[in-house]
Amino acid sequence: MKKILYTLALAVTFWSCKTGSTGAAKSNTVEVNINLTDVKDDKVLVTVTPPAIKTDEIVYSIPKTVPGTYSTDNYGKYSEDFKAFDAKGNPLTVKRIDDNSWSISNAKTLKKITYLVNDTFDTEKGTGFGNDDVFSPAGTNINAGKNFMVNTHGFVGYFQDKLDIPYKVTITHPETLWGATSMTDEDASNTSDVFKTSRYAVLVENPIMYAKPDYTTFNVNGMDILIAVYSPTGKYTAESITPEMKTMMTAQKNFLGKVNSTKKYSVLVYLSSMEKDDAHGFGALEHPTATTVVLPETMPKEKLVETMKDVVSHEFFHIVTPLTIHSKEIQFFDYNAPKMSEHLWMYEGVTEYFANLFQINQGLIDEAEFYTRIADKIDQSKQLNDTMSFTVMSKNVLEQPYKDQYLNVYQKGALIGMCIDIIIREKSNGERGILDLMHKLSDEYGVEKPFNDDELFAKITSLTYPEVGEFLNKYVAGTTPIPYDFYLAKVGVAKATTKKPGNPFIKGQMPYITIDKATKEIAVRPEVETEFFKNLNLKAGDKILAVNNKSYNLDNIYDLITESENWKENDPITLKIKRGAKEETIKGTVKLPYEEAETFTVTDPSKEKLKNAWLKG
Repeated sequence: MKKILYTLALAVTFWSCKTGSTGAAKSNTVEVNINLTDVKDDKVLVTVTPPAIKTDEIVYSIPKTVPGTYSTDNYGKYSEDFKAFDAKGNPLTVKRIDDNSWSISNAKTLKKITYLVNDTFDTEKGTGFGNDDVFSPAGTNINAGKNFMVNTHGFVGYFQDKLDIPYKVTITHPETLWGATSMTDEDASNTSDVFKTSRYAVLVENPIMYAKPDYTTFNVNGMDILIAVYSPTGKYTAESITPEMKTMMTAQKNFLGKVNSTKKYSVLVYLSSMEKDDAHGFGALEHPTATTVVLPETMPKEKLVETMKDVVSHEFFHIVTPLTIHSKEIQFFDYNAPKMSEHLWMYEGVTEYFANLFQINQGLIDEAEFYTRIADKIDQSKQLNDTMSFTVMSKNVLEQPYKDQYLNVYQKGALIGMCIDIIIREKSNGERGILDLMHKLSDEYGVEKPFNDDELFAKITSLTYPEVGEFLNKYVAGTTPIPYDFYLAKVGVAKATTKKPGNPFIKGQMPYITIDKATKEIAVRPEVETEFFKNLNLKAGDKILAVNNKSYNLDNIYDLITESENWKENDPITLKIKRGAKEETIKGTVKLPYEEAETFTVTDPSKEKLKNAWLKG
């Protein structure tokens, strides 16, 4: 999973996110019908026909947590009007145990369950950080006739002790909508899809996005790739982003080498309208053969493609871990009483490291950009708890105070991967790195063979060097902050400073603009003076009504922030402002605020060979 924190916090600052009953029991299959045709009150009817039940009571559950999210989301609370019936249609007694589970009496006579599902997108209040929102790529959307984001764990549950029996899911849908998924539709009808999986866990790992058909397909080194896009206004199409995705995924396959054997992979892209009832948690969620991506439709093309590269590459590298290399906690995942693994440093951290390393390795970014990314991760990691044991945080990530430190998996977690990579490179004279380690772990374990959490460090040490084991115990299990300068010096790299352009309207969480609550107009803050404002002769209190002939206020301020991120120094710009009661038009050029930032640079040419092995090996 990768969460992205955008400047949506800015706005918060201003205002302070039928199936038949015969056959199923005989075949010992759970049959499910999801009706996307008759949507009522923004709810979808789900009908479940159970397998043979031999107990007087049975519990049906919808997940509390699903793999890859590392959060408690209680998907069952979005289901209502839960009913159970016998073969004659008589209702059975149902008791709701908690948000996610229902107990059904006289279960031996159970022939059908029905319930209504609400979507999660409608309930989101913010960015998905620091609140109880379901992370959008793991959520659900019900937009009748236009889009259904069917993350199956939000619609379909499981019977107690029956996780390992087959599922047959029939989805009826409008003829105008097409379901993008890595599963195979076994129904030729244009209004009904049938998907079969060997067990519940396989179903949960296969999202489906229904929308007006907009997709492309291509093959990369033996893997069939599907790119499907839902863009509410039609601003973007699958074809418009496919060239960049093909370049990136080709580079990833080349980088991974023999690790990946997946034959089909789907990228389901949902672009949010940014309306109050739409998705606000941006990023992506991995699956063995798919990625769900949620981003704002308002993003400029350049920014959208850049972000897609980062988030999709991260999710794709999850093919290595935890989808191939993982512990028993993940292999035997308990959807309603999950036990978390100690090794988020590997599942998310190494994955994030690969998502950056492969770009320099395959020539998609240069060294300067790579070093800047490393410096940014070091800076952001130090804003979190740098002395908290990473393994302790991982194992307790669903609870406080560890929950608030989760974002460090993308920062310190990636840096842990970097340091291990450098240690292995140094000890092997550049011949091997962390990718080689992941190859060996893939051979040792695999999709169906998990490891024991408390044995992984010893296994890694046996496959590499004692120094790697010492690092893991001291800096990952331990509480000692990592001396990054020490490890980067091994490849001849040291700290440096650089000037980088900032956003004209915000620095970190500090906005240079504010909002007139009465009018929703955007105004220059009195205490702020920047090169951008000075160059255009903008003064404190000036209302910014339009930029380059596009009107802005609180309702679309996000557009202004994201679009300004693509402005270049000396670009021509036209502003319509209101100064006092008078409106004016200002024409000029963009002068960006430059900020001094830490980065890294090569300072020891004698380490050039080892550095090149690290970045290009």
